[in-house]
Order: sequence, then structure tokens, then C-alpha cells
Amino acid sequence: MVVERRDKNNKVITEDEEEEERRGFDDENEIWWFSESIDKTATDVLTYYMTLDTTKYKHLKPRNDKFISDIILGFLIAGRDTTSSAPTWFFWLLSKNPEAMTKIRQEINKKMTKFNPADLDKLVYLHGAVCETLRLYPPVPFNHKSPAKPDVLPKFQIVISTYALGRMRSVRGDDAEDFKPERWISASGRLRHEPSYKFLAFNAGPRTCLGQKLTFLQMKTMAVEVIRNYDFKVVEGHKTETVPSVLLRMQHGLKVSVTRV
Repeated sequence: MVVERRDKNNKVITEDEEEEERRGFDDENEIWWFSESIDKTATDVLTYYMTLDTTKYKHLKPRNDKFISDIILGFLIAGRDTTSSAPTWFFWLLSKNPEAMTKIRQEINKKMTKFNPADLDKLVYLHGAVCETLRLYPPVPFNHKSPAKPDVLPKFQIVISTYALGRMRSVRGDDAEDFKPERWISASGRLRHEPSYKFLAFNAGPRTCLGQKLTFLQMKTMAVEVIRNYDFKVVEGHKTETVPSVLLRMQHGLKVSVTRV
């Protein structure tokens, strides 16, 4: 990771300017953020919307405080319930598939002896397990599409069951109901590419979820810290039922017994 330093006008501070700035530092007029060393164009969500090109839009005013606050608030709220739903099913699936739990723990101990967000991409099997969870139990189990203007059938909607799509044998094979993180890993040990229209947990096309990368970051970070330090088993007799809702949640939550590894 590298640290880029920019002033309030989003201008990169050069080394000479940095030396001059040391003599009169003002942290209120400076923006800091971390970016991957291989991607010099990376930026944060807030800066992205503040510098958004709105020439082709009539009503967007990124310099307006209300616009910025609404965008950030919407971004955080939209990912709250969905992000809490996915880990519940993730840990439940791992408790039912202890061999997958063992493989993830071995991968973590081998490739990430000390936690570093930059090393999360090395955890291929963990990523596959997260994708497999989202395939079988997508936080948003169905979606709908509407035409921009009336066509053959005016005022109609197409409902897409993301839950059913992930379990279709014609799409995923005869083992579509099975939890197999290996299906996301190629023969060379790398992540296998899946078309977004086949894996609709984050929608697809121009409506792809803005929080997709954030979701993977949060889930993998949580998984690493929990699996590295704890073992857990679902309490005997605990009923696992889904809630009939726009979000795929557990009716009674997930009760587990936790022991230190």
C-alpha cells in the first residue's frame, strides 16, 4: 500500500511542496487516503462523488452538502442489512462443512500469518467460499427489471429469482445444491471468472452494486479474524429457517457454541 497526499483541490502534493508544507502544516485542508500501489487512480467514495462529472445530468450537484450526505448515508444503509445477512449464512455453511473450514484455516495460517488487508486477495479458497455462500444464499433473493418505456407489453416487470438461479442444475450442474468453494477455483489454483449475469448476487451491467468490493473486504476480514482464533458449532436443535422478506435472513438468527482455537 502507498499513501497519496492531496490538497483540498484534489491536487497531488509533490516532494518539493511536501517539504514546504512541513514548515506550515494544516491538516484541515488536506485529504489522505490509501490506494493500492499498482493502481495510481484509486480514490475513496466521498472524493469520487465530490469530483463527479455532472455535465450530462441536470439535477446532480456534487458540491451540495445535502447531495453528498444523502449519497454516503444511502451507501452505508444499503449495505447494512445485506452485509449482516451474508456472514450468518457463511458461518452456518462452514459449520455444516467442516472440511471447508479446515482448508480456510490452513490457507489463512499459511498465507497471512499477520493480518494485512493487502494480503486478502491471496486467500483464494476463502474468496471461493464467500462466493459460494452468496450463490446459495444471496442477501437479496430476487430482483426485478422494468422497461424504460412501453414495448410489447406495457407496464410490466420481470422478476428474477437470484436464489433460484444459483441453484439451477442447468446453470451450475448436478451438484448445484452443494457447497463447493472449489467451483470458483481454476485448475491452476486461481479464481475462476464468472459472468456477472450468471452470478447475480451483486446484480449486473450498469446496475452492478457499488458496494461489491466493500462486501468482499468486510466478509473476508471478519472471516479471517474469527476462523483464525475460534472454532464454532451450531447449537444442537437450533432451527434454521428463512424469513419471507426482500432480504434473505435467518428467522431465529444463528446460535453457536464458540471455543478458542
